[in-house]
Amino acid sequence: MRHAATEPSPSSAPRDPAAPGTPAPGTGAPDGLPAEADDHVLRVTTRDVELPDGAGVLALLTLTATDERRPTTLGPRGLAVLREALGAVRRRAEAGEVAAVAVTGRPGCFVAGADLSVARRLDGLPQTRALAEAGHAALRPLGELPVPTFAWLTGHALGGGLELALHCDHRVAVAGIRSIGLPESSLGIVPGWGGCWLLPRLVGLPAAVDLAVLRPLANNRLTTAEQALDLGLVDTVLPAEGFEQSALAWTAGVLRAGTPGRRGAAVPAVPEGEPDPVTRAAATLDARLHGAAPAYAHTLDLLARAGGRDREAGFRAEDDALSRLLASDEARAALYAAELTGRGARRAARAEADDAGPREVRRVGIVGAGLMAAQLAVLLGGRLGVPVAMREVDEERAAAGRERVRDLVESAVARGRMPQDAGRALLDGVRVGTDLADLADADLVIEAVTEVLDVKRAVFAELETLVHPDCVLATNTSALSVAAMAEGLAHPERVVGLHFFNPVAQMPLVEVVATPSSDPASLATAVDVARRAGKTVVRTTDRPGFVVNRVLLRMLADVLGAVEDGTPVEAADTALRPLGLPMSPFALLQLVGLPVARHVLVTLHDELGDRYPLSPGLDALVEQGRSVARPGPAGLPQVDPGIQDAFGAPAAAGTRAEQERAVLDRVARGLAEEIGSLLDEGVVPSADQVDLAMLLGAGWPAHLGGICPWLDRTGWSERVLGRRLLPPGVADADVSGTAAV
Repeated sequence: MRHAATEPSPSSAPRDPAAPGTPAPGTGAPDGLPAEADDHVLRVTTRDVELPDGAGVLALLTLTATDERRPTTLGPRGLAVLREALGAVRRRAEAGEVAAVAVTGRPGCFVAGADLSVARRLDGLPQTRALAEAGHAALRPLGELPVPTFAWLTGHALGGGLELALHCDHRVAVAGIRSIGLPESSLGIVPGWGGCWLLPRLVGLPAAVDLAVLRPLANNRLTTAEQALDLGLVDTVLPAEGFEQSALAWTAGVLRAGTPGRRGAAVPAVPEGEPDPVTRAAATLDARLHGAAPAYAHTLDLLARAGGRDREAGFRAEDDALSRLLASDEARAALYAAELTGRGARRAARAEADDAGPREVRRVGIVGAGLMAAQLAVLLGGRLGVPVAMREVDEERAAAGRERVRDLVESAVARGRMPQDAGRALLDGVRVGTDLADLADADLVIEAVTEVLDVKRAVFAELETLVHPDCVLATNTSALSVAAMAEGLAHPERVVGLHFFNPVAQMPLVEVVATPSSDPASLATAVDVARRAGKTVVRTTDRPGFVVNRVLLRMLADVLGAVEDGTPVEAADTALRPLGLPMSPFALLQLVGLPVARHVLVTLHDELGDRYPLSPGLDALVEQGRSVARPGPAGLPQVDPGIQDAFGAPAAAGTRAEQERAVLDRVARGLAEEIGSLLDEGVVPSADQVDLAMLLGAGWPAHLGGICPWLDRTGWSERVLGRRLLPPGVADADVSGTAAV
């Protein structure tokens, strides 16, 4: 097996092929760690390059995956390969053969982080400690070589990849990179291969806290090359065209100028008058997570203490935290979630694509021109590059629809998310009128009208007489029966559900809903359109609420039911804090919209019975047009206690803590019951698809792994269903030999 290679540069002299970057044959994972897949082992290619103007010889190490079609990641064997390559370079530097060392990647990818598939297979503290120490052992030589070291960022620089760059003296990035970051806290771990000790020394503590704690907390908001330059994370940004030659010239200039790096420098003091970044971040974490995801607090602590630790102590503290966290349930759930939303989702999509070939979609029609319809038009017109025809019932509504589309496109252009010429082309390709016949030549028509079954039925009945026989008819309903909409049609087999989530541009999930009559080609077309629009697909059968709304509304129904039974609204709103959800129940109601929530609740009550009890208090709030949430700590919304009058005076016994515990237990029991029911009904084939839907469609946090891992590890799935939802070890720690954090 080839782990690495050396390729001489045209300017380099012949060298020993067993020297830089070529470990001995058979190099395996260190210390008995599980190894990454053979096609994903790091490959290090070393070549000598003469720097301009006689600045000397640069040893240039290029890192790729053995299979270069995949992102470059660092697994146990890859770390061994890198360590061996850097050892060989050190010997040459000490002999005076090279003046500097640079590490780079292939276009589009520097290093995308650690190999998470290996991290999920670690068994107990000895292995997690070994991986933590192996990362330091492989990367820290870059900060200890006797010559200056450079990182040339060519693309994704995430997690361990960015930490690799931090060990270098200097960093240069290709213009336009949008994926630089340290997402480890969102994965239940810490930047444990030098990141927590090195980052504040380079950019200062406020920026380090932002990059390693607050940005991961904000849905893993990443950093662009240009933002990294402003922060001091990189030294310069160079154009993509001719990048290597520009980087060589810049590197030579740094060497001639003798510009020092910040190797081992002190952490800069927080400027006087600025708020303490650690205290402020700790308050944000408490308001958002309430201790539910401990990795964020551990990362913050390591950053805060970095200035008082030397390199050895700092790296040892990282080893301690990383090894313990890797053995925790939260990290295993988060790594499961990362696998599920990444390669797992792509594998599922490929498997679905094999069921039947999709029909070609050259034109799209949309019935309706409201906000949701306008968002769909912009998404599909832009991503698929096809003309879109929209239809409204009168010219006033059509004109409003045209304005919505224009506003969405102009906003995307203004924010740099769409080139100006692409925006003009998109606007030219979207027509909004009042004649349904404008949709006659569409290959896919999506209805996005009001959530009234009879209205949707009438739309499909009229469409069927206009469109060609192979046109797929899709509904964007969030809760109504797709099969009921197709009743009475001559060709119900071409009707499918295509449930996008609001806001369409940001939400990554689409539920593709199959009725008993839907044919494979129509379903494959819906899946293909969603995937080409950049979305992840969860396929469901036609049952009320599908997955996301069914699970969310069961949770909200149980919270509202507890309030109807006498629990104070404030206790009910804070009861779910131990889950670390992105928002409280009443804040979620406010976001969804009370009329929409009531409509879905009534639909699910009618279809599924008293598991979804009606809420007279919610009815009163809707009828009065009231809001239910107001700003709370850290600006996060929480329940307005003034809405208590809609539910009557509280009557629940016990302390506030006991009331909260009762609500949490009620919600946990209800979620276990509902997920068990939808699996028994075959809404989705497996529990991981429920988790995928909740992660991407509801924004549920990675430390829960969706929801099923939490129900398993708290025992609720076994208490309610008599079984686990996931096999042991899939999304939780192996109970043998692991330690709690």
